[in-house]
Amino acid sequence: MSIGRARLLGAAGSMLLAGSGFAAGALPIDPPAWWGDWRPYSLPALLFGYFGLALMLVAWWWAGRGEGDARSDLITLGLWCLPLVAAPPMFSRDVYSYIAQGAMVSASLDVYTNGVSTLGGRLAAQVAPMWQDTPTPYGPVFVGICGLIATVAGTKLTVGVLGMRLTALAGVALLAFFVPRLAARCGADPRAAFWLGVLNPLVPLHLVAGAHNDALMLGLLAAGIYVAFGRAPGWREFAFAAVLVTLAALIKAPAAAGLLVVAFRWRSAWRTAAVAAATTLLVTILTGTGFGWITSLSAPIYKHSWSVSSALGRLTRPFMGEAGMRFWAWCGLIAAALIALWAWRNQRRIGAVYALGLSLAALAVLGPVTRPWYALWGLVPIAAAVTSPAMRRYCAIGSTALALLVLPNGFGPTDPIQLAVAGYGVALGVLVWLALSGEPLGRGPWLQAVQGAPAPEQPDDRGDDRAVDLKSYAGGLSGPEWPLGPARWPARR
Repeated sequence: MSIGRARLLGAAGSMLLAGSGFAAGALPIDPPAWWGDWRPYSLPALLFGYFGLALMLVAWWWAGRGEGDARSDLITLGLWCLPLVAAPPMFSRDVYSYIAQGAMVSASLDVYTNGVSTLGGRLAAQVAPMWQDTPTPYGPVFVGICGLIATVAGTKLTVGVLGMRLTALAGVALLAFFVPRLAARCGADPRAAFWLGVLNPLVPLHLVAGAHNDALMLGLLAAGIYVAFGRAPGWREFAFAAVLVTLAALIKAPAAAGLLVVAFRWRSAWRTAAVAAATTLLVTILTGTGFGWITSLSAPIYKHSWSVSSALGRLTRPFMGEAGMRFWAWCGLIAAALIALWAWRNQRRIGAVYALGLSLAALAVLGPVTRPWYALWGLVPIAAAVTSPAMRRYCAIGSTALALLVLPNGFGPTDPIQLAVAGYGVALGVLVWLALSGEPLGRGPWLQAVQGAPAPEQPDDRGDDRAVDLKSYAGGLSGPEWPLGPARWPARR
């Protein structure tokens, strides 16, 4: 199967998935009249949705073969994302919380001390009961954006969802621009980085269809790290990098780990901390949200949230009680901290960007709350820095599994009938792919997706006289800075 056919197959899958969202997605409790009420057909829609999802997954694996250029990959990303922009929210109901919290900001209500139940009305009614009285855990940058969108949208839910989707698309655009360029500066294969970190199915499924704020957080994080890895950065570049990473952290706190990369590159922890503190103070004053976000960072920790530690807590509840939940949560955090400590102690050998990716991946997997799209916290920096085909393969397999984990309505397949229907849809998609490709999934050029270009076995961030040739991947795009910059960058990994 050619790359063009794989692109069209994935686009067809995206359209099927988007269409299924009108019956099986994370629908509002009172869908607009022009949608119609398709919820009685949720099971057939689920079948077609998982059929489309399977087509996207096999198309993604095939698109990772070692051919194509930047223009081709950008077209593929656009075709796979755009159908989902027009769909109802899918795979999560978080976007309704964003809109309701934005309406609270617009109404001058404190989102850091009150839940959306204080707002009341139609917008608050869309938020799940478990989060009705929970203050927002998000920073002032994102809360301010939500307030602006709510001011424009008012009570028009579809306008609010579209505004949040456009915000997420801005983050995806930043990822598409900076991840390959960062990979080039780290000495990794830029196309493999784009394939794993940007074209990854978790991006269209969760960052676009779910409209998650993680998209903008990751986009700003990638931009900041890229600036820090300039060819001859001075204090202005490092300060700008610290500002970008701080803005990412003021959307969602885990991005603050990126300041370690800036500090290592700048060789100055206190200057990095000073720029971050000044940025935080200025942004908080400008948004007018106050400093309550500092004390509300624990808001996502909820007893019904899923994670590895909470699963262990539930298993041990019969003889440990509620104390078991707290015990395993701390065990998970300590394990994540130990992994991060190991990564940063070895950052001169494995590279600071790779250390950041491992740290964020450990937090996403072992933290008190785990969601499929949290994996992108670690996947994006890992994709930009990894040179090991084996590691790339493990990340791709994990991404595929996570893409199938949550139903379009935002919940897991607890109903056996739902699980069977979803399984039939996946099987049908794989059969269609086999019929079109003529090759078994375990063989063929798709294996090149995890190989990438040759790279040093033990890279570092200090740089040397090696260089990554980007000319073949740049593909004749106009302008020396779009999207990958000059054809050769000094290798940093």
